Amino acid sequence: MNVPLQNLRTLILNADMQPLSYAPLSVCTWQQAIVSVFQDRVVQVKAYDNVQIRTAARDYEVPSVIALKTYRKRKHVAFTRYNVFLRDEFRCQYCGKRFPARDLTFDHIVPRSKGGQSNWLNIVSCCSKDNLRKGSKTPSQAGLKLLREPFVPTAYQLDAAAMRLPGAADQLHQTWMDFLYWDAELENR
Repeated sequence: MNVPLQNLRTLILNADMQPLSYAPLSVCTWQQAIVSVFQDRVVQVKAYDNVQIRTAARDYEVPSVIALKTYRKRKHVAFTRYNVFLRDEFRCQYCGKRFPARDLTFDHIVPRSKGGQSNWLNIVSCCSKDNLRKGSKTPSQAGLKLLREPFVPTAYQLDAAAMRLPGAADQLHQTWMDFLYWDAELENR
């Protein structure tokens, strides 16, 4: 089996065998994974089948899943464009339609011209059409209604939102599946 090495990534698990994050998914290059294994910072959990690298002395498996040796506590969620879109599941919070990130904008619920701040509780994902319609008005002044009130998400809420996105599982290697989607229903075979 010829797998191009440059396309291989390695899933990084915390010491509790859970991914460090789903949003974005915690991965590194296979080269970084091998260095971490050699430096004894991680444990190799799984390797890619039939993929090895050769040195003059020996062959090495290419890690597909590694786990940190010490537990890393999750940090607070950064207020970023991607994280706002992810919290809102890439949906306009007025019309409810899902859009690619490039077609979404931010909307200040209380417009900046009226003293609104740029923070988790005043920013929602919005399509261009509804953002133009709302302008510098409040949603009620523009005849719009929010699908849900904005909130400050936890890392776990963003992880759950990332797992619900259409096509999220399509980008995952089969060797990672035992470590992702723990509450997914098991198949009967």
